[in-house]
Amino acid sequence: MDKKVVLKVNNLKTYFSSKKGVTKAVDGIDFVLHEGETLGIVGESGCGKSMTSLSILRLIPSPPGKIVDGTINFKGKDILQMSEKELRQMRGNQISMIFQEPMTSLNPVIPVGEQIAEAIRVHQRLSKKDSWKKAVEMLDLVGIPSPDKRAKQEPFQLSGGMRQRVMIAMALACNPEILIADEPTTALDVTIQAQILELMKDLQKKLNMGIIFITHDLGVVAELCDKVAVMYAGQIVEYSTTEQLFVNPKHPYTTGLMSSLPKLHEDQEELQTMKGNVPSPYDMPKGCRFSPRCPLATAQCHEEEPSLATLEDGSQIRCFLYTPDSPKKGVKAK
Repeated sequence: MDKKVVLKVNNLKTYFSSKKGVTKAVDGIDFVLHEGETLGIVGESGCGKSMTSLSILRLIPSPPGKIVDGTINFKGKDILQMSEKELRQMRGNQISMIFQEPMTSLNPVIPVGEQIAEAIRVHQRLSKKDSWKKAVEMLDLVGIPSPDKRAKQEPFQLSGGMRQRVMIAMALACNPEILIADEPTTALDVTIQAQILELMKDLQKKLNMGIIFITHDLGVVAELCDKVAVMYAGQIVEYSTTEQLFVNPKHPYTTGLMSSLPKLHEDQEELQTMKGNVPSPYDMPKGCRFSPRCPLATAQCHEEEPSLATLEDGSQIRCFLYTPDSPKKGVKAK
């Protein structure tokens, strides 16, 4: 039985204007999220991962940013057409977000329990007593010891791992249908990181929610995600299941990312690296945006921009190696 689609993003474009010109932070991306599914969005810093998540919740600072095109369909309604009242009802209630650094996301002078309780009161109309009780229950749910005591403490009194758990508790307090997690484990040590990932998997099973997990860590993707969208310079260059991506990465950028990972079963004196840097958002190369760094680039790659090709296995690749006239078999254009 096919799972229900809870979010469908189509041709999303988010641009920023400045004296230097226009930055195409997110430039025509498409993906689908099903209930109970985890989609990983990966790529180097500056590729547009976080801007994609902020665009979904319409949290782009305007000016200078603006969503210039696309649709974000949630439960049959386009988020980009919602009123401010509808957005307030949706954010934190139906779609929640865990931000990258909890210390900057939590109010430093208000007890963490009160911050969770306030979110519950706003969305679920519970009394002060009942919302506090549920806040303590949420802290217990995310594995914080002595939740009654911790709820009365301010963020600076908690460790980094505990603060991140508080953010997860706050995000899940209203039983959202979609959770967006923007690198929630980046600042944590590997032991706490593993605990947070296990916690998110357990809570996802209980709530059957869809998760968009934004990260640059392919190890986290392998552990948590069902599907993966690989982003480069504001575009998705490869979109497939996690198994397909790790067994048979296709786009040259994806293969470069995979090659840079340490291999425990091999003796390696040096890790492989990709030459060059991510292009400046104000000076994108002509043609394929990865062509200046791509070892397989041809003259066509430097002149023309490839579209997203859909393969028979369902994966999508933005590369001229996978266009309809490619010598590879079983390829069809999107």
